[in-house]
Amino acid sequence: MTGESIIQVRGLVNRFGSQTVHQNLDLDLYRGEVLGVVGGSGTGKSVLLRCILGLRRANAGSVRIFGEELLNLPPQRRSQLERRFGVLYQRGALFSSLTVTENIALPLIEHASLTRPAAERLALVKLALVGLPREAGDKYPSELSGGMIKRAALARALALEPDILFLDEPTAGLDPIGAAAFDQLILTLRDALGLSVFLVTHDLDTLHTICDRIAVLAEQRVLVADRLEVVAATRNAWIHDYFHGPRGRAAAQAATGVPGSN
Repeated sequence: MTGESIIQVRGLVNRFGSQTVHQNLDLDLYRGEVLGVVGGSGTGKSVLLRCILGLRRANAGSVRIFGEELLNLPPQRRSQLERRFGVLYQRGALFSSLTVTENIALPLIEHASLTRPAAERLALVKLALVGLPREAGDKYPSELSGGMIKRAALARALALEPDILFLDEPTAGLDPIGAAAFDQLILTLRDALGLSVFLVTHDLDTLHTICDRIAVLAEQRVLVADRLEVVAATRNAWIHDYFHGPRGRAAAQAATGVPGSN
């Protein structure tokens, strides 16, 4: 894929004691794309995400976002750059003691210096954006279904109108209908808001439905990052089992209407 690279990971090394998780890992996210990141257990998908978000300093290598290294910036400039991120964590990470509206309003109060009434009015706009009814804003996270929690957390991730949306297993725990609806919501928001999306997932349907490129973490690096058909044809045992096993064939058939094959 060609275009502006807004995240550039180069030569990333991550170690935990004697265990090396990443060695000379390179990866790009291009403006406007949905990039799906997959890999087997222990390949460091969450570690990579944490490095990009500046929550972990790698042992070596660099992560540049919009041309700047987040961890090397002075606090004020780093905060400005972080406002261009929206993050949806796997379990939503909503504050249980706050209503949905209060959860969404919080970053607007803390980072955009809005008054509480103004922030809560804008929070209702974000609720509508992700397809939740106004009355959902008065509920606490414990009163929501799994699908509603995901959408509420997505509304909070969009509160500051980010340029990049980071999604960590966004369809995990959703039923197939809810997961499919969430996939379509991400596509709609990407197109409407001009988002670039960095997506960690195991969901084959999501990969087939919304991802422009897929990056596979294996052998301590990004083994391949390309369109799905190129990735699926890569000669690697894990990739073959993942994309050409029973679930992979079913996902391919659902996406194209053509039975998958080995």
